[in-house]
Amino acid sequence: MFLNWLAKHLAAYLSKQVSHHSVRTSAYETLENTLRPGDVLLIDGETRISMAIKYLTQSAWSHATLYLGPDAGLGIAEDGEPHTLIEADLELGIRTLPLSFYRNSHTRICRPVGLDDDNIRTLTDYALSRLGNQYDLKNVFDLARYLIQTPPVPSRHRHKLLTFGSGDPTRTICSTFIAEGFQHLHYPILPTIDTFPSDDPNCRDCIREHYRIRQTSLFTPRDFDVSPYFRIIKPTLESSFDFRALNWADL
Repeated sequence: MFLNWLAKHLAAYLSKQVSHHSVRTSAYETLENTLRPGDVLLIDGETRISMAIKYLTQSAWSHATLYLGPDAGLGIAEDGEPHTLIEADLELGIRTLPLSFYRNSHTRICRPVGLDDDNIRTLTDYALSRLGNQYDLKNVFDLARYLIQTPPVPSRHRHKLLTFGSGDPTRTICSTFIAEGFQHLHYPILPTIDTFPSDDPNCRDCIREHYRIRQTSLFTPRDFDVSPYFRIIKPTLESSFDFRALNWADL
């Protein structure tokens, strides 16, 4: 009981905004028109926990949400705006929310390639089945510890400090929740690839590859950014960008 009370108060402390440096890089309407169901939207957060995650992963991205679109049945906001995103929130667990929640955030779209309607339905069904599950509070204690004292770990190993967790399938963190959804589809993020000599007697130097799914607790938001299997989509460039049309103040 005491640990749950402490975790709840730690989560509230870590969720407080501490900076205002995030600058969005595309107009909100352009972002809204560019997103497609199945896209992973990365967020450059400004809370205490965001600072810890960005430090440990050496990345600008501290949070990941899954865009499922207005027809996914995620609910409606009080102002009538459809909920289109689903995410694992530190305080509230897995929840849905409207895109406008991140209207003023610096974001990045990571798009899986080749998903069909059945894949999107499977991904949506998985995400909805996890609604209400709680954030893995063991990670809250771990992140709080690193905020109090910066660990003397080389930068190339810092991401490994996030590979904690309770092991409880009803608890999750933002990137783990989304990674599990894609692994339901056997869609790769950053799989482990084993290589073996080819069985072809006519090709002595040929190799064959086997893909193995990584443990989902090892994923962080930056992994969707660096994954070779997700296309980076920049909304401004997707909307017929023409640099000649820019109105420069000094010209």
